[in-house]
Amino acid sequence: MITDPELDGVGESGRTGERAEQAEELAPRGRADGAAGARRPLLWALGGAVIASALWAGGLYAFGDRLAAPGISYRATENLCEDFRARALEKIAGDLHRYEPMNQQNDHPAVRGATCALRNGETQSTLTVRVRVDLHRKTDPGPEFDVPSLWLAADLGKGRTESVRGLGERAVVFATRGDSTIQLRVLDGGAVFTLETYGNGMGGTTPADSAAIRAAMVQDARELLAALKK
Repeated sequence: MITDPELDGVGESGRTGERAEQAEELAPRGRADGAAGARRPLLWALGGAVIASALWAGGLYAFGDRLAAPGISYRATENLCEDFRARALEKIAGDLHRYEPMNQQNDHPAVRGATCALRNGETQSTLTVRVRVDLHRKTDPGPEFDVPSLWLAADLGKGRTESVRGLGERAVVFATRGDSTIQLRVLDGGAVFTLETYGNGMGGTTPADSAAIRAAMVQDARELLAALKK
């Protein structure tokens, strides 16, 4: 069938015009507008990355500040048994330096430690005293200081914990049931001091005796901090 060429041309032209108008609506209007539209998502992405990096860096700085090596306010000891005189405890238990004091040091890059063990008897003692000093060179010991001693609780049973005022930055006393073992821990200037007393005679001590022992431990710990202070 022969159609009218003029009608066909009008129909085709109409469809072509519609497609051209749709193409114009979809296409960017000019090179400058298209470039600006393409830059907007990129700028938002870069801006978000910069903000995220700044927040991350700030958080890392704050986190790193907490983990920074503390300034140690105490000197290392070469013989802790000489620096720890235990004068207050000796008034209760007698001469603690008479029977071969045991002294040890550990010079680790992270923590320099020193220990001393004293007793008031040669073959059998009624009181044994053990003191330890740890100088933390890498990280601040403060966040972990309040963690209770697991071995004391597991081996010796439940006890009580009391804070001690006026000694270092923080100080706590842990006493097992019956006061068979008393531990005093002191945090100060990047160092942790641990003083323990235990022995055959302590299990039957009266509350007055254990209170006197705790008071003597606090006094001797204070003197040790003063002796090792830089």
